[in-house]
Amino acid sequence: MLRLTLAQMRRSLGRLTAAAIAIAIGTGFVAATLLTGNVITRSSYDSVTATFARADLVVDGDVTGQLDAIRAVDGVAAADPITWSGIELRHGGQRSWQVVVPVASAPSLSTLTVPTGDAPTRDDEIALPADAAERIDAEVGDTVSVSYWTYDESTGDSTEEKADLLVTGLTADPGGAWTGYGGAAMATLDSVVTWSGGGEDALGSDGALVATATGAAPGDVRAALTAAVPDADVLTRDQAAEAKIEELGGGENFLIAAVLGFAAISLVVAALVIANTFQVIVAQRTRTLALLRCVGAVRGQLRRSVLLEAGILGLGASVLGVLLGTGVAQGALSVLRNVQDDMPLPRYVPMSVAVVVAPVVVGVIVTVLAALVPARAATQVSPVAALRPMDAPAVASRAGRVRLVLALLLGVGGTAGLALAVVGSLVTRTATELWLALGILCGAVSFVGVLVGAVFWVPRAVGLVGRLLGRSGPAARLAAANTVRNPRRTAATSTALLIGVTLVALMSTGAASARASLGSELDEQYQVDIAITPASDDVLAADVLATVADVPGVAQAVDVPSMQVDVGGSWYTAHAMTDDVVSVLRDRTVADAVTSSSVVVPSAPADESGNDLARATVTGLDPATGEPLAGGATPELDVVVAPSAAFSDVFLDPRTFDSVAGGDVPTTTVWARIAPDADAVAVVDEVRESLGDESVIIESPVSSRVQYEQVIDTLLAIVVALLGVAVLIALVGVANTLSLSVIERRRESATLRAIGLTRRRLRISLATEGVLIAGVGAVLGAVIGVLYGWAGSAVVFGGLGSAELAVPWRDLAIILVVALAAGLLASVLPARSAVRTPPVAALAVD
Repeated sequence: MLRLTLAQMRRSLGRLTAAAIAIAIGTGFVAATLLTGNVITRSSYDSVTATFARADLVVDGDVTGQLDAIRAVDGVAAADPITWSGIELRHGGQRSWQVVVPVASAPSLSTLTVPTGDAPTRDDEIALPADAAERIDAEVGDTVSVSYWTYDESTGDSTEEKADLLVTGLTADPGGAWTGYGGAAMATLDSVVTWSGGGEDALGSDGALVATATGAAPGDVRAALTAAVPDADVLTRDQAAEAKIEELGGGENFLIAAVLGFAAISLVVAALVIANTFQVIVAQRTRTLALLRCVGAVRGQLRRSVLLEAGILGLGASVLGVLLGTGVAQGALSVLRNVQDDMPLPRYVPMSVAVVVAPVVVGVIVTVLAALVPARAATQVSPVAALRPMDAPAVASRAGRVRLVLALLLGVGGTAGLALAVVGSLVTRTATELWLALGILCGAVSFVGVLVGAVFWVPRAVGLVGRLLGRSGPAARLAAANTVRNPRRTAATSTALLIGVTLVALMSTGAASARASLGSELDEQYQVDIAITPASDDVLAADVLATVADVPGVAQAVDVPSMQVDVGGSWYTAHAMTDDVVSVLRDRTVADAVTSSSVVVPSAPADESGNDLARATVTGLDPATGEPLAGGATPELDVVVAPSAAFSDVFLDPRTFDSVAGGDVPTTTVWARIAPDADAVAVVDEVRESLGDESVIIESPVSSRVQYEQVIDTLLAIVVALLGVAVLIALVGVANTLSLSVIERRRESATLRAIGLTRRRLRISLATEGVLIAGVGAVLGAVIGVLYGWAGSAVVFGGLGSAELAVPWRDLAIILVVALAAGLLASVLPARSAVRTPPVAALAVD
């Protein structure tokens, strides 16, 4: 039987090559998706944990006074506190507020590098960011003046101090840890502690970074650290990254959910494409299988022969597909590394066992299963009956009724499960991975139901459109008649493109919805593009607002009424939510929560018993003395916890704010919004440059937002590449089925020519038929794909509360044009061969 199988494979090399291409593309698609998922996860984790440098472990929690105990743990090579300070730099007539971090005790614990000059080693030295040095016109070797504030707890007074420092080098921020502050300077730990005003007692209040010794097992070191600092969490960098992404996603790791969603969809789609293509190939050999039975082969032998053939073909093509997918992913990564300069991308795609094993297993199993179905059907009938053409199942027949019932059960049941997954994700907003798994399973089941029942409804849809086209001439009427005369062939041909187009439309819709959803989430998390506050003075200079507003790329800049308030015993900065303030926000979530009878706080204040307060008294405070403002009202307001974690301040209705302030308040805050078409990072740099002679703190979450957008853009760029592969899958599928269909009908075409049909009309008829079947399949696939894409997006992003559904009209238009072109090419080229064959010779073809 092995010799027979190999001989059949050699004789059917052309047909098997088409199937092998589909299998290789399908498995390559899965491999590329898994690989790019690894790249996205790794680069995203590196981006959000840039402030942790390359630390092996992160101690999350207050470890004040416990740094020595951490350093004494076996396996700890170095440990540094997470701390930073802010100082004002002055040089000549220029000044700039700057974040400064301490020199790390180990290279892996440093977020900064010093490409020019040297790192500081003494308390009177500093290394500056290149941009900050340029703003204040300072170079390596120059002396700059710094000013900072110290606080005397005994008197409650703050004093401005000054010092002169030698610039020893220029820092770089390769991971983008401090881009929100325009980079960071570097100084000794003692200097940073002095400038922070917190003293040695504050070291470790924000946690610590740990580098493990060479050869030490990270798990053992982590366990020992957990025992040494039981009140803090000891995390790996990846665990810290997961926590940060879940914080951004409201408790859900939307990044992992999105990557898993694309990977799972790729597995399902590859299975469908391979199954459809291979079933067409095996179905064409029904006569051969019947002849083998006529000469003595038993059913079991034929079934084993087909399965062995499928296994050999599936294994070889799947291995080729993994190599193809790996090459595509590595090529895309190389291109992205050159394009995304600010995105920390790995040099090589991260390989894993799943990347190699999963596509090969899927390719082999699906190919074998795809071959089993038609082989079983061929061996279930008598050899003589198998030699006759197979008709489409009729609804009135037993097989037709079973097929119809099965299609309805799968379609309706799968759709109901998919709807449950969507509703569950939107309502609970938790367990995204669970709802995603249910949604993918039920979506696949429903789509299988659509394909099983395609033989019933696809020919009817094609026939309906064909009757409309039939009015244009006899060739079109002939094409329309041919499409409904063999429903099985029409369904097989249209389904090939239906699968590919559904995939493309699904992923394109999912990608567009992902950008809209994640953009909405980023708007909620990063609502203000640029925030400017005083660095050393109590108020901003009068011309700060005008200066910022004149910067090219700034769409709008506003003064934000602000003051210090006491809310239930906690001190906050309060802002009035005026119309101007609302107009510069990227999201209205917080603004909509503000009412005249409430105060919006980042977290509810607690009473003496630790219970959250439902109502609290709001009192305006003098920032210098901390005493209540004279003439200010002290209303008791409802406490509303902000629906977004974007702000650590509180917000009041403008009228309530005015009553609490008791009069005019000085300008202490300016917010600005950047135009949508502007280069956000360049605009922020221009704002810093324009305010170089002002004593201000410029904070811009735009840089952090841009990093997350780059993650999204990277994901979408890879999806676009995968969509190209998906289009190729669709082209192979429709070319296989349409070409085989036209070849099957060469005798029929010859008969038409013999009774007077010209070559030109035969070409038009076959081309019209191909375009008709492909067009209907493409339209149906586009509609189904959009619906599936919406459902998937709702499941993945429903947990974030920001599921935005989008329709990629441009992509859908391209899909339809490509589909029509595929139908035209797949039918015209075989038709060219058919019309060149003399009618007598074509009638003799077996």
